Amino acid sequence: METRNPIVKKQKTMVVVKSPSLWRQTYRRLKKNKLAMTSLFFLLFMFLLSFIGPHFSPYILDRTNIGDMNQPPSAAHWLGTDNYGRDVLTRLMMAGQISLTIGIAAMFLSVIIGSLLGAISGFYRGVVDMVIMRIADILMSIPGLPLLLILAAILSEWKVPAEYRLYIIMIMLSFVGWPGLARLVRGQILSLKEQPFMQATEVLGLSDRRKILHHLIPNSVPLLLVVATLNVAGSILSESALSFLGLGVVPPTPSWGNMMDAANNFMDFRKRPWLWIPPGTAIFLTVVSINLLGDGLRDALDPKMRR
Repeated sequence: METRNPIVKKQKTMVVVKSPSLWRQTYRRLKKNKLAMTSLFFLLFMFLLSFIGPHFSPYILDRTNIGDMNQPPSAAHWLGTDNYGRDVLTRLMMAGQISLTIGIAAMFLSVIIGSLLGAISGFYRGVVDMVIMRIADILMSIPGLPLLLILAAILSEWKVPAEYRLYIIMIMLSFVGWPGLARLVRGQILSLKEQPFMQATEVLGLSDRRKILHHLIPNSVPLLLVVATLNVAGSILSESALSFLGLGVVPPTPSWGNMMDAANNFMDFRKRPWLWIPPGTAIFLTVVSINLLGDGLRDALDPKMRR
């Protein structure tokens, strides 16, 4: 008896491969940049040293000890002691906490102000654009450091308490930093307004606030991320310069700048290098690492700019 084999129909299944997200692609490109990854690990080390390290120090920050004045590095004091017998390593870690906090806070303020004003300027154009950009041009035409010196000198003349200076310096640095960022964001917004997704928002009848906050600014995040990284380095340098000149963070609150200012005579400069070399090295390595990381992020977020 003849039997027929059943016909088995094979169903073809379609496998949909999801492309990796922008941030995953960025991380993969960033991992290939050895300098950027080394800088990232060094910055993580500096954060841990500055924010967690002081809790493991056996020395109290502002306790003076006349018997241990100007001691060179030893097993008890790894980086020596200063003119008041205070442990330099403990003060270096606390100074890093202050300097990094000022740099990051000033960056956040300048990014918020610059991105909002730049987005409003590029979105509305006309009179709004002219007013915002002319204010930005005026501020950008004034050199940043002399303007900061004038503002800091006014604070010194008004005898602003030391505990409030920290916050005022953050505002001053963000005041100087937002104009350049606003111009960059404005150019990005002018380009994004011509994209198809913005035409879709017109069809959907979305409000201007939602267009700016939920569509235009989020699509500018890669640019903001790179510029913000570089702004942190600039803020740390500016704060260190002001503190070195005695116009920024004032003692007893430590910062890398006023730690270098403590070695302000020839004897300290020649005979006691442990007073100024550690904070100077910390400023140099931190700023270079931030710049290298920002350069790596720029190349990772925009493959056309990779060297």
